[in-house]
Amino acid sequence: MRDVYEILKEKGVTLPQPPAKGGVYTPVQEFGEKFLYCSGCGPDLGDGNNITGKLGKDLNVKDGQKAAYNCMLNLLANLDEKTGDLNRIKRFVKVLAFVNSTDEFGMQPQVVNGGSDFIAEIFGKETGLPARSAIGVNTLPGGIACEIEVLVELK
Repeated sequence: MRDVYEILKEKGVTLPQPPAKGGVYTPVQEFGEKFLYCSGCGPDLGDGNNITGKLGKDLNVKDGQKAAYNCMLNLLANLDEKTGDLNRIKRFVKVLAFVNSTDEFGMQPQVVNGGSDFIAEIFGKETGLPARSAIGVNTLPGGIACEIEVLVELK
């Protein structure tokens, strides 16, 4: 597998600073010998451009995909801080995503593809295509559009 940081650089992607915690929890929890469970991250990259609103009312699928992409950037920032090297990731095991959406909105999987496509591009399909759930919810903290958590296995 190619170096993750080289791929990020080629794509013009810079990881943000790990997001500030929004409560009493651990951003990345180790369990077993090779697994990391990442607490949910929202789309705020700390640059003043948080993505808030409800899919199906305030936001369209493209807006939601950008939110999911930003969530994944924040998750990678947390994983990078915890592991010291994203190349240590053997595979993404599970993605659990929550999409702030109206009762009528049914395109949560398409929204979450914004994050899933990104990790598949960066890590390759074998590593970056985990099991996944995309769940519509009636609200999220601060009105954010999306929140995603991941489970990864290390090499």
